[in-house]
Amino acid sequence: MNSLIAQYKSEYSRLIRLGLPVLITQLGIIVVSFADNMMVGAYGVNELAAAAFVNSFFLVAIVMQIGFSQGLTPLVGALFGQHLERQIGRMFRGGLQMNILVSIGFSLLGFVAYFIIDKFGQPIELLPLIREYYIIILLTLIPMAIFGAAQQTCNGMNNTALPMWMILLGNGCNIFGNWLLIYGNCGCPELGLLGAGISTLISRWISAIGMLLYIQKSKRLETFRIGYAEAKDLAKCRREVWVTSYPVMLQCGIESAMWSFGAIVCGWFGKVQIAAYQVVNTIGQLGFMTYISFGTSTSICVANYAGERNDRGMQRVTIAGLHLNLLLATIASLLFYFGGEWLIGCFTPNEAVIASGVALLFPLVVYQYMDAIQLTYCNAIRGTSHVKPLLLISLVSYVLIGVPSLLLFAKGFNLGNVGVFYSFDISLAVAALISLIIFYRLK
Repeated sequence: MNSLIAQYKSEYSRLIRLGLPVLITQLGIIVVSFADNMMVGAYGVNELAAAAFVNSFFLVAIVMQIGFSQGLTPLVGALFGQHLERQIGRMFRGGLQMNILVSIGFSLLGFVAYFIIDKFGQPIELLPLIREYYIIILLTLIPMAIFGAAQQTCNGMNNTALPMWMILLGNGCNIFGNWLLIYGNCGCPELGLLGAGISTLISRWISAIGMLLYIQKSKRLETFRIGYAEAKDLAKCRREVWVTSYPVMLQCGIESAMWSFGAIVCGWFGKVQIAAYQVVNTIGQLGFMTYISFGTSTSICVANYAGERNDRGMQRVTIAGLHLNLLLATIASLLFYFGGEWLIGCFTPNEAVIASGVALLFPLVVYQYMDAIQLTYCNAIRGTSHVKPLLLISLVSYVLIGVPSLLLFAKGFNLGNVGVFYSFDISLAVAALISLIIFYRLK
């Protein structure tokens, strides 16, 4: 063990330095997600079930937007490794434009889908709550795109602390806004689930505007801003962003679509099963969001090494990132296994929802390790800028294998939401294996 630590000590140090702010950011997101669901769940089971459906429905668009913005990281990281700050400014401008354009496209699709929301087989008593919450969440897509482009640019320049502070600021505003608008405190109207949506919208704009203000005012980014102001090669930058980003976007979209489809299938079995699915999925983010932090730092380091054409460094830092994520997976699994019932009870006092959620804990523990492995290697692949193989990983793991497995376990074996979670285990295991093989063939 000591020799292993000594061998990767410098990479562990670098990954932790870059990944810790991202980890704090992700934990902040988890805290807000927990707070949202706890506050909404305390308000009522119908509100919790409606939020579960809408959040799962928009998960695809949100994750695809985030995936598209992540295409900036290897481009900026490679330029940063060569100390080309003016080019980074131009790349950010092109990336920001492309991210906003993609977000507008998702917003238009979401607006069209609003008119057929009653066709998704959800309990009829939830539809009024679903419709009003849906519109508010739809309006949050554009500020998320602005923040995502700025965040990934900062990450590529090894500045992961700034996005951390901006998200924590937005998260604090969101929790306070929930307290005011869900329950009607301090003279505010009691809006229930609608209040949670309004608070989310405001907090996301605060984070996006905060990032842009820093970029505009920071003395450290003067050369960056000169490049941003130049129109030179802007069309080329947009093309590079698109080529690098759309495979990541599609890969993320396919993966998240399976989780959203899982929520829809759980809704077929009633509001208790979908509410339990939402609660356990939220708890599961404690693992996913921590793995993505060191996955992100792995991607940044791989991109920097790619700019230097250092293949050995790319391999070494990826192995170090895997070690850190497997450690986190073990910690998360112990927490879920021994404290899962208590965590579920924090979200809802409903005994039926708690019992349904407890049955999901074992498959939740299983998929921590598969998720940690596939996140590490998929992010390493992103860092190389050879991102097209990510589509193969997603299509095989989540479409060819994931969807049939989900329907077989949930409907065919009549396991309901338990079957949905076991199908996730299978999909993630396949994704982990394929991503590992592809990475070592790319290096």
